[in-house]
Amino acid sequence: MSPKKQTREPVDGVLLLDKPKGLSSNDAVVRARRLLNARKAGHGGTLDPLATGLLPLLFGEATKFAHDSLDADKTYLAELALGVSTDTGDAEGQVLARREVDCDEAQFRAATRAFVGEIDQVPPMHSALKREGRPLYEYARAGVTLERAPRRVAIHAIETLAFAGSRATIRVRCSKGTYIRTLAADIGERLGCGAHLAGLRRERVGTLSVADAITLEALEALEPAVRRARLAPADALLSDLPRVDLDVPSETRFLHGQKLRAPAAAGTAGRVRVYGAGRLLGVAALRDGALVPQRLVATGDSATKHIEPEEHHEPRHP
Repeated sequence: MSPKKQTREPVDGVLLLDKPKGLSSNDAVVRARRLLNARKAGHGGTLDPLATGLLPLLFGEATKFAHDSLDADKTYLAELALGVSTDTGDAEGQVLARREVDCDEAQFRAATRAFVGEIDQVPPMHSALKREGRPLYEYARAGVTLERAPRRVAIHAIETLAFAGSRATIRVRCSKGTYIRTLAADIGERLGCGAHLAGLRRERVGTLSVADAITLEALEALEPAVRRARLAPADALLSDLPRVDLDVPSETRFLHGQKLRAPAAAGTAGRVRVYGAGRLLGVAALRDGALVPQRLVATGDSATKHIEPEEHHEPRHP
């Protein structure tokens, strides 16, 4: 007789995970979901197996706000290996060229400053961007290289933390869609020696910090009830949005998806997080003084779209 399958439970919230090297983001979701016995789960921005650091894991109603995590600015600690170029732009790729490193720290810092601001990046072939329904990395693994249009991204700051001959460590604060592997390779080309990404750690996603994260091992060591106490509420993903509070009649209308007049203090445009009686109700758009519901938090058992991490395709990390 086969063992009875465990019934998943409704669990809502955000777990800040410190992902280890060697584990895919999807595998991290599967393990955390099992530990929390959660019905719905996903993540708020992929990290390659090579990378470590902050991976926001989303459960239940928090999965509705995944795009707020995906769209947020990110901060990375990146180690660059100068003088060696690879086909993937990171340490997992095949070496394409080795060149002499002939630059000092001042020249390295000057090279990094050239990439601060809005820049155009050509996405790497080893990425999850799709062409005719197939991710680019599938073409790359088959030895096919396709033309890719450059994409505009924003590098807000690059700080050089260490420089020692052929190795350098930088901290990068950037917009969504930035490929740190591509940035490393481009810095190397500007220096004339080439470079690849030797190590990567994500420190921040929006206002969320890896300093508040927990490892899978530490999570597993906790009692089940204590594990759930580690979850932050769903609005941890929304803290950079202005807050609007509604009275009871307006709250009811909002939860029925009805457009209503925004409180005077809310402003006239932009996205806001909406509360009623101190509880998150969802996210709305402000348009000419009207509050237009966009994403609503369920008040009871809901039919929120189920996010199955096992069905995700692991993209290469930006």
